[in-house]
Amino acid sequence: MITGLSGERRPGARAALLVLADGRLPAGGHAHSGGVEAAVVDGGVTDLDDLAAFLLGRLGTAGLVAASFAAAACQTCLVAVTDLAGAPGTPAAPDTPDIPAAGQDRAARLAALDAELDARTPSPAQRDASRAQGRTLLRAGRAAWDLSRIFQPDGRRPDGQGPAGGAELPAAPHHPIALGVVAAAAGLEPADAALAAVYGAVGGPASAATRLLGLDPLAVTGLQARLAGAMETTAADAWAAAEAAMAAGRPDLLPAPSAVRLDLLAERHRAAPVRMFTS
Repeated sequence: MITGLSGERRPGARAALLVLADGRLPAGGHAHSGGVEAAVVDGGVTDLDDLAAFLLGRLGTAGLVAASFAAAACQTCLVAVTDLAGAPGTPAAPDTPDIPAAGQDRAARLAALDAELDARTPSPAQRDASRAQGRTLLRAGRAAWDLSRIFQPDGRRPDGQGPAGGAELPAAPHHPIALGVVAAAAGLEPADAALAAVYGAVGGPASAATRLLGLDPLAVTGLQARLAGAMETTAADAWAAAEAAMAAGRPDLLPAPSAVRLDLLAERHRAAPVRMFTS
């Protein structure tokens, strides 16, 4: 059982998690294969067993990294960075007003997370794909939930009087950073953001493989169900790592497992003359 930060959920939060994790969310995820297309082309993934091994490997590397950063970004948005909301480490109430200093500090912390994630993404193709998905997710997030308390599109308060407490969110943060921000706006906890991230790390490539290889959708669904325990464990590990790193004020302590094959697949895929997926 994954425990959250506050121990309480806002009304509708459980449903919000389903919406956020839904592959039909217009956030651009359907256009990305997570490296599966290149793996299919080079013969690394040819059947359901290969896909299972690929997904497990991705879950323990890129999935863990994405989940830990999503959780850390969500926590950064939920936890008050001044005494305005009470004792350090307590979530701000939904109606707590923000102030410029708090927003600027939050923006700086998210920027630090974004830079750390950039350092863990050596492939230029993967960096571009992550930021493209982050940009699209923010657009979908703003349409679905109120992000204004965290960040204003133009850096102004809703009433137009001076700088917004949330400052301005970069136009194209890495996807896990955007996921954490949107999760916080949706009333979710860092553990929820981590779970959504690991689900995307598995669900996206699984869906792509179904289309690329013509696999039986029922068999792929069964595979995903069998990976549910591993996804839950990875999400819990990611949230624990994020909680420890952020409590220490050390985002550099977040997980950094390498996935060289995914890096190579991403670069190979971008250079391919014919592609079904963007990445």
